[in-house]
Formats: sequence, structure tokens, C-alpha cells
Amino acid sequence: MKIFRRETHNDANHNGACFHEESANMLKGFTVPLTPQGKSALVSPPPWHYSSDCLAIEYWADPAAVAALLPPGVTPDENSRGRAFLWFLDWQFTGSNDEITDPARYQYREAFVLVEALFERTPINYCPYIFVDNDAAIARGWAQGFPKKLGSVYQTRTFSAPSAAAAALAKGSRFGASVAAHGERLATARVQLEEKVADPAKVFNRPTVMRRYFPQLAAARQTKPPVDELTMSLTDDLAIVDVWAGSAELTIPEVRGEDMHALAPSRVGRGYRLGMAYSVTDLRILKNYVA
Repeated sequence: MKIFRRETHNDANHNGACFHEESANMLKGFTVPLTPQGKSALVSPPPWHYSSDCLAIEYWADPAAVAALLPPGVTPDENSRGRAFLWFLDWQFTGSNDEITDPARYQYREAFVLVEALFERTPINYCPYIFVDNDAAIARGWAQGFPKKLGSVYQTRTFSAPSAAAAALAKGSRFGASVAAHGERLATARVQLEEKVADPAKVFNRPTVMRRYFPQLAAARQTKPPVDELTMSLTDDLAIVDVWAGSAELTIPEVRGEDMHALAPSRVGRGYRLGMAYSVTDLRILKNYVA
């Protein structure tokens, strides 16, 4: 691709204007805005490294509501009977430019729903809803296929100094979390720790699948998105540590302008508190709906 710079001249031979070709690759950035130095880009190129404290609430929603959200090629898991998880995460991020020392830009909190389903008979988790409080996290999520929206997310934190407010990782400790958007509370969760989980893989063992979708604004092509893909999240060096399980509470109320209440719990299972870390360098495209 080439761009042209228009320059005016005073001599008559150029009729007051001429054009010079410039290479568009002089502008840098993994995402917009593209600039000569690339420092303003909302997202830096991979690798992306993440570490988080998490709460996850197991619950069961209406199987018909789960099925209605699944994209083509993804089918309900009849054995799951509407099983889902609502996750709350307190993230710290870094890339390759010492982002860990800039927490104002790169710390963020997130909440999302995962519903159990099948892709070509393989058990997966599908992500229909996700909220986050950071613009760079939204852009990274859209690049992967996560349908991120701006929200306000909070969860109880653990601290090393002993205190009634420290929320120790110990039997009897209680944790809470919530997600809100546009001034409306979308979900509230509580977990009381009861026991450590010896093998997290028995609980968290499905890959996460998303729909990566970008529309066009041109009037003739508004129903023909240039990007419409089923993707799978790839996590390098995944570590899940300090997993505790316990009793849980979860409410997802009906809120005007949102649809997540269709996945409100009919039954709540166990709650989990854990630490998680991984890196992202790649993405797997399972299905291209445009092709």
C-alpha cells in the first residue's frame, strides 16, 4: 500500500502542486493509533504475559439459553446440562517493554462467563460475555475474539500481613466479587473457602473458544463482516496455583440494555479461589465464517 503527500510549490512548472510517494510502513504499532515511533499504540506486539488472582463460581444456567448463544459449529454439551462458570480476575500484565512498572496502564480487573459446549465433539468453554476496566485489555481481547465491554469489577484481595481484612488463603476465609456496567450491578458473588484442591486439572480442563467478529460501516456491506471467525485461546506456560474450593453464592439480575441475565443461575455449585499465570503469543483459528 502507498500513500501520497501533496506539496505546493511556487514555480509555474509544477502548477502549484506535486505528489511524493511515501511508504505506509513508516507508521508503527500493533494496534491503532499508528505513529512514526509506535509509542502511542494501544497494544504492544506479543508476547503478552499475565498473572492474576481469581475467583470462579460454578453454576448451572438454562440449557436452552446456553444453546441460543452458541455460534455455528459449536453445539451444546448435553452432559453439562447448562454448566457454566463466572470468573473474576485481578490482573497484572507486562509485555516486552517493562510494562510491569507502569501499573496505571497495565493493571486491570475483569469478569467473564464461560459456558460448557462442544466443538467437533471436543469439550470446550465458550465465552459469550466479558467485562473489563482497561482500554488496552479491551483491544487485546478483541484481537483474540473475546467480546469485551467496559465495566467495573471488584474482588476481595489477599494480603500477606495478618489481619481480619487480609483474606488469608485458609479454611473459613470469605471472598466477594462484583461486576457492574453503566451504573448497574450485573453480578455479585461470594465464596467461603473450605478445602484446598489437590488437582486443579479436574476442574479447569477445557480450552476457551471465542467468536472474533469485526463489522463494516460501509452501507452496502454492513451485513458482511470482513472478519468472522471461531478462535481458540492459546496459553503458553499456564500455571494454576493455590486453588481453594468452598461454598458459593451467585446472583445475575436482569438489567436494562444487557442480556447476561438469560444465563442467571438455576443452581450454584462450588466456588474457587486461585492464582493463575500464562503468556500469549499465538491464536488458533478453528473456523472462518467468511470464507
